Amino acid sequence: MNALNAKKILLGVTGSIAAYKACLLVRLLVKAGAEVQVLLTDAAQDFITPLTLSTLSGKPVLSGFTNGPQEVWNNHVALGLWADAFVVAPATAHTLAKCAHGICDDLMTAVYLSARAPVFFAPAMDLDMYHHGTTRANIERLRSYGNTVLEAGYGDLASGLVGEGRMPEPEVILHSLQKHFSRRPEATGKKVLITAGPTREAIDPVRYISNHSSGKMGYAIANAFSDAGAEVVLVSGPVDPSPLAPSISRVEVQSADEMFAVAHEHFPACDVAICAAAVADYKPVYRAEQKIKKKASAYALELTKTKDIAASFGLLKKSHQLLMGFALETENELDNAISKLHKKAMDFIVLNSLQDKGAGFAHDTNKITVIDKAEIIRKFELKPKTALAQDLVDIILEQWRTP
Repeated sequence: MNALNAKKILLGVTGSIAAYKACLLVRLLVKAGAEVQVLLTDAAQDFITPLTLSTLSGKPVLSGFTNGPQEVWNNHVALGLWADAFVVAPATAHTLAKCAHGICDDLMTAVYLSARAPVFFAPAMDLDMYHHGTTRANIERLRSYGNTVLEAGYGDLASGLVGEGRMPEPEVILHSLQKHFSRRPEATGKKVLITAGPTREAIDPVRYISNHSSGKMGYAIANAFSDAGAEVVLVSGPVDPSPLAPSISRVEVQSADEMFAVAHEHFPACDVAICAAAVADYKPVYRAEQKIKKKASAYALELTKTKDIAASFGLLKKSHQLLMGFALETENELDNAISKLHKKAMDFIVLNSLQDKGAGFAHDTNKITVIDKAEIIRKFELKPKTALAQDLVDIILEQWRTP
């Protein structure tokens, strides 16, 4: 599901050096399928030309109450009603102050006062301006009216200072919009626990047993549930950094024992637990305190089973809790997955196979089959893991909609 597809976005660009970032934001919005109408203040045109933004958006840029030699009226009321969302980026201290106090002296502020759609402000100004009591009061005033004011970014500023005041990056603004349009009423107030990535079972201080899991599927599921409006706790094994919504609570662990302990801390409060991690099945019985030296031509490593997180959840879960697990199989795939489903008292199991090209570890795509406890089977074609994560969210939300 593309949350921004066919959405009508008004983008207001004001007089800030950060106005150049509006070009990337327009491009990202259009690429996401949105229809973008750009409004430029007079001051913004000192930093960026209407031609640039009209080329990127595919629409004439509007700046005044009339437009063109025929002085066609730009109906601010119609524009306010047209939009699914109004984004002001960059939003200067001057613009924030005017909107906070209802000062309506140009097309931008007239559209703001006419807008029935949600409004998002992306502040951009110098460090001291951003932290000034007047600006902070204006931001809180705007929020009190139901607007979203994003936090300014941290970094180098045009003044030469370093600190907060940078316009949030276009990708951050895009994600805020996607999250807004992805919200699902069924997910509001729900708590989701997700495990992701591999575990590392230490042999000695420098060696460990692990697997090829990248954590991409678990992270995609966490983002999808967060976007839907759920409260998400992600218990993650060691993975390369992946994009993660700021609202997600991530707890990093290394070993299966650590993942088991942390997951069980959060399980009692969750409404659904999704065990997407590739937890090691075995760990060394003994961990050497010092690096094991290479001596004999052969070396025997004694292993013992790790604790099964999904199975332990199956024994503990209450009637209102849902449990979803994953099974990566290489043979007798469906039979093995169904066996795990019932043995561990799960509500759903997600089967994927290393036999499918483009599926399994490390890929950005996956091909899955979801089986529920009634052994109803749903097959999904190869697609990006982000899209499959949304499919899994839909399956869970179906359960929450059912009385």
